[in-house]
Amino acid sequence: MPNRIDEQRILLHDNAARFARDQLKTDIATADRTGTFYWEGWRKCAEFGLFKMAIPENCGGEGASLSDLLSVMEGLGYGCEDQGLLFSLNAHLWTVTMQLAIHGTPAQRSRFLPGLIDGTLIGANGSTEDEAGSDVFSMRTHAVRDGDSYVLNGSKIYITNAPIANLYVIYATINPTLGPLGITAFLIESTTPGIEVSQPLEKMGLRTALMGQITLKECRIPADAILGREGRGIKIFESAMEYERGCILATTLGSMRRSLEACITYARTRRQFGQPIGKNQAVSHRIADMKVNLDAACELVYQVGRLKDAGKNAIMEAACAKLFVSETYTKLSLDVLRIYGAKGYLAESPTERELRNSIASVIYSGTSDIQRNIIASELGL
Repeated sequence: MPNRIDEQRILLHDNAARFARDQLKTDIATADRTGTFYWEGWRKCAEFGLFKMAIPENCGGEGASLSDLLSVMEGLGYGCEDQGLLFSLNAHLWTVTMQLAIHGTPAQRSRFLPGLIDGTLIGANGSTEDEAGSDVFSMRTHAVRDGDSYVLNGSKIYITNAPIANLYVIYATINPTLGPLGITAFLIESTTPGIEVSQPLEKMGLRTALMGQITLKECRIPADAILGREGRGIKIFESAMEYERGCILATTLGSMRRSLEACITYARTRRQFGQPIGKNQAVSHRIADMKVNLDAACELVYQVGRLKDAGKNAIMEAACAKLFVSETYTKLSLDVLRIYGAKGYLAESPTERELRNSIASVIYSGTSDIQRNIIASELGL
């Protein structure tokens, strides 16, 4: 029998999965083809309480544990096929809303958190540049102090939610010679003069999550728009990445479980050579490996939740989770397609779409090789 904690996790998961099946209904094939963002789904997730769950009560949230929120995220992934929407929700939550709750001043929290929590504001994290992706601290976007203001110039690219966001966390250097110690985080509203956002970039997968480029041209913001302190942007960035790397793939746990269950049903009912294809060891062993890898992936994600709930560092564990879960997600999605064969390869089939979505997971929030670098560094290598 499951213990009390397991029962709580199952209840949260099942409630979220039921909500997603009942409320997040959309023509995902058409939305994916046209790259259409699911506005109504965003609103419903906010009303469901997704954004406020793990935010402290003194910041307007519910103060739930991170482990509980991960259970909800897994349930959403199980019940909702719109991985682009779920990816957008994650980007908004881990790198903007959570960081504002942790590092924001009382005035910043009062001004922005209510909207970020109730979904009327959408957040985006601006760190990546053309020449500063994996090597993020070589960024060229710079900020110059001018009296009681900062003036920012530069550009950010591949920014999730950029075309629809109201609030950006933009990282810029105040002194390139200081390297990481010159990086500062700024809160910039989309209506600020000098900020320009491109039309959505067309992508291979996650097409319903809108991504764009941000250009800053003599963008003047008040000095109190700094998130944290001048030159301490690296602390906020690393906090954002710890949460994002450890948690952003919780929704894919549910998606993988849904794919696995569908694959088992198909292997039991699809017949070739006079028997179900699941009787073929080439198929059954592949499905067995999916089960083992999925269970291991779940444990790695929830380990991050337990550590953060205990107030502990989870940098290495988050990197381990990001590496293993993303690689598992991609491999599982490819194996599912192999089992379905030509049926799974058809355009707009769930299997084909899931494979395209999965490939991005080995790139965003730090590539798999970057995760290996982090793990090796944490091990003292």
